[in-house]
Amino acid sequence: MARWLEGTIVENIHWTENLFTLKIDADVDDFTAGQFTSLALDVNGERVARPYSYLSSPQDQLLEFFFYTATDGILSNALVKLEAGDKVWVKQQSNGFFVLREIPECEEMWMLGTGTGIAPFFSILNTEEPWQRFKKIVLVHAVRTLADLRYQEMVEALKTKYGDRFLFQAYVSREVVEGSITGRIPITIKDGSREESVGLNLDVNKSHFMLCGNPDMVKDAVES
Repeated sequence: MARWLEGTIVENIHWTENLFTLKIDADVDDFTAGQFTSLALDVNGERVARPYSYLSSPQDQLLEFFFYTATDGILSNALVKLEAGDKVWVKQQSNGFFVLREIPECEEMWMLGTGTGIAPFFSILNTEEPWQRFKKIVLVHAVRTLADLRYQEMVEALKTKYGDRFLFQAYVSREVVEGSITGRIPITIKDGSREESVGLNLDVNKSHFMLCGNPDMVKDAVES
């Protein structure tokens, strides 16, 4: 059974009122990009824990996590208040099968994420394995507003490093934003506009998908 470690908050980045990032110093076991661990705080004498995917990659010095504060989220509403130097519980061992070793061989990888569900994709993309295995990688990030579209500096760095092997497309559902698609991912899977926007035709014989985020998006995308 994995044990709890006491981690130290190094930085709390408040992107919006409800969106934030924690960088944590904790001596966890080695993990595979795409996996998750659990974070916890003791609230009113009770340890409240939830699973969160790593946004950081295994080689990074600090652990990084991307959060949305849910209205009724006891833990997320406590985590958002943490400051540098504060303590947080981190599970020593990571878990999960949302990793590249579970993906059959293919030429093109499509990574579709909503909101903070983008985190494990950045963990994976900042390792060497996907670039050794796939000829092209498409990353799709769907958010509600432009303010929710974070980590664009990481997207630009991947574009610079990998050129036309890396394609990115943003979806913004509640605003019209230049360069983004207004709408939901499953709808554009059906009508083909997603492929048109990134300039890459989907070929089921050489492509695979990874989906993470809103359960409705995952369900509807699979059915599409």
